[in-house]
Amino acid sequence: MTERPYIPRAGAAVASQPRYPVSTGAQFKVWWREVDRVLVALILLLMAVGTAAVFAASPASAHRLSTASIKLPELYFYWAHLRWQAVGLVFLFGASALSRENARRVGIVLAGTMLVFLLLVPIVGSEVNGARRWINLGIAGFQPSEFLKPGFAILLAWIVSWRLRDPNLPVLVLATAAMGLVAALMMMQPDFGGTILFAGVWFVIVLLAGVPLKRLGMLAGAGVALLTATYFLYDNARHRIDAFFGGGTAFDQVDLASRTLLAGGWTGSGLWLGVRKMNLPEAHTDYIFSVIGEEFGLIVCALVVVLYLAIVVRVLTRLVDEEDLFTLLAAAGLTTQIGGQAFINILVNLQLFPSKGMTLPLVSYGGSSTIAVCLAVGLLIALTRRNPFLYRETPGLKALIAKELNA
Repeated sequence: MTERPYIPRAGAAVASQPRYPVSTGAQFKVWWREVDRVLVALILLLMAVGTAAVFAASPASAHRLSTASIKLPELYFYWAHLRWQAVGLVFLFGASALSRENARRVGIVLAGTMLVFLLLVPIVGSEVNGARRWINLGIAGFQPSEFLKPGFAILLAWIVSWRLRDPNLPVLVLATAAMGLVAALMMMQPDFGGTILFAGVWFVIVLLAGVPLKRLGMLAGAGVALLTATYFLYDNARHRIDAFFGGGTAFDQVDLASRTLLAGGWTGSGLWLGVRKMNLPEAHTDYIFSVIGEEFGLIVCALVVVLYLAIVVRVLTRLVDEEDLFTLLAAAGLTTQIGGQAFINILVNLQLFPSKGMTLPLVSYGGSSTIAVCLAVGLLIALTRRNPFLYRETPGLKALIAKELNA
């Protein structure tokens, strides 16, 4: 006679299965097996290039920011950059150890929290260089918009992925409303360049979500109309665009950056032998790519561009057969944010784009911006983690692109 299975009575407590603690070593082995080690190596290599670049740019910035009463050491920004990079690496590897579900939760909470801070920026924010973008907490300050970037990409991906549960949900309306709110808050600072970057992330996520091209074209037309209105209503943007198309003068920041970039030729003038960088504003942040060109040469500049392209291509290769819509959209949005910011910064240094005041991610000196970029990269690594023993049979990104082309 076979023993009947135990069926608990209604209301009876069911004994829970004991949970066995997982050692740190075992967790690291799982992380090491699932993580994209090539992507991690490319990111660390780019950060190493940034360390060398800040070392070269630190004397120029320290000299420009020194006063009669306070003289900054030549390596002031270099040592500070090392400290911020150490903190950023903690955030990077900590975020990369998250599961996809926890990465989604962190991104959503981060986006909500930073939106609240953005609402407070016009009221209690600190003004720096004519823009009110900082929140001062007494001990340190930070830019809410920098931390909103990774959260915004994940939040949009989460909203748009709802369409898989119910195709009738107005996900496009909700995503566009979120973009409109962020754009309004960013323009109040004002930060036109940041608004353009957020709009690029929104466009990529909505495009990959399978939105019909006709509706997307209507939204793009509305965006062009808003940009045109911004030119006439936003003085700072109009002045920068006019200076860009007018050719500028020898004293413009963008002109100085392009002259500095080309001064070193193909091989560079040598470490700390650059001369033009001493007249360059924000040499350690916005225009660090020009410092790389002067001291290390155009060949190294090309290698930096190749590193960014390699990171983008590596992520896209990882997403080709991804079957989870949220993961696909979130990773694509984060890649757009990092790659788009690097693309804009490099074009500004080449005098091919109006000045935007954007740093070069993972390379430029930064405090909160370095931590925010490292957090974004860590979340991207977490989203691209995979069990190598599981194989995808769904077309993923290839199917979405083909669907858009045939629409």
